[in-house]
Amino acid sequence: MDFTGKRVLVAGGAGFIGTNLALRLAREGARLRLTIHDKPLQAAFPDAEVLQLDLRKAEDCVRAVDGMDFVFLCAAHTSGAAVIRATPLVHITPNVLINTLLLEAAYQARIQKFCFISSGAAYPPTGARPVTEPEMFDGDPDDVYFPAGWMKRYAEILCRTYAEKIASPMPTVVVRPSNVFGPYDKFDFGVSHVTAALLRRVVERQSPIEVWGTGRDIRDVIHVDDFIDGMLAAFATDLPHFAVNICAGKGHTVEQILQALLKVDGYTGADIRFDPSRPSTIPVRLMDNSLARSKLGFEARLSLEEGLRRTIEWYRANKMAAA
Repeated sequence: MDFTGKRVLVAGGAGFIGTNLALRLAREGARLRLTIHDKPLQAAFPDAEVLQLDLRKAEDCVRAVDGMDFVFLCAAHTSGAAVIRATPLVHITPNVLINTLLLEAAYQARIQKFCFISSGAAYPPTGARPVTEPEMFDGDPDDVYFPAGWMKRYAEILCRTYAEKIASPMPTVVVRPSNVFGPYDKFDFGVSHVTAALLRRVVERQSPIEVWGTGRDIRDVIHVDDFIDGMLAAFATDLPHFAVNICAGKGHTVEQILQALLKVDGYTGADIRFDPSRPSTIPVRLMDNSLARSKLGFEARLSLEEGLRRTIEWYRANKMAAA
């Protein structure tokens, strides 16, 4: 899809996905509008319009979408396993408001296409078998993800409703990411996901390196550059509604991710201590990438090691330099 001159809203322009998406769209010539809430932008966008808004308010959503061609909803309240375990409802009300109100504002503004970022955590458990797109509503999400998973599912139903079930429909795209990592991620241990937390511990040469859980949990991890490639490929489809997994299509244990980090960064002799008493989520989550391969011609290009190397380089040049 050619974004040259297109008016594109990235809601959540200060976040991890929003920052990386906006950088890509800026390179592709889009006329960007970025919304921020309580955090400043993480990167420079000299040509973008930046609006500080609260997308939990209908009037702010109307302001956000006014005059736009496309909307990417990247704004969300997110956190790591400890927060999800301790306060399972923390994500629900803010995200329901953001998702619902921005979709309605976009529809009323006659947006040409809307993209929503869902979550692999919304799927029902499938054990060690990679989950496919048609299985989203085959059962409840895992208990630890039950509230957040149903929140994402509700937004997916809304996306399909606006695209297929009403007069003058608005095309929508739903992307379901696996575990995304890369530059501009959250590296604060209180809210970070596993790859970002491990990367920080390795780069800072922490000793011992504390790993929450047993290290045997399996995740599909994908570098953010690959994820953005897949998301934009999905957005370019001509279907009125399209939902797709954007993932690497392979699993790695937490211990394998840690060992890859140690190797890539040359940290030898690390004292690694697993702590099964600390919060984790589910033992295995694998996602099937067959639809993305067949429909979009998309496959993740970066190996785990290359993705980690790029992220380490960025972290050293930005986070550690700033500190």
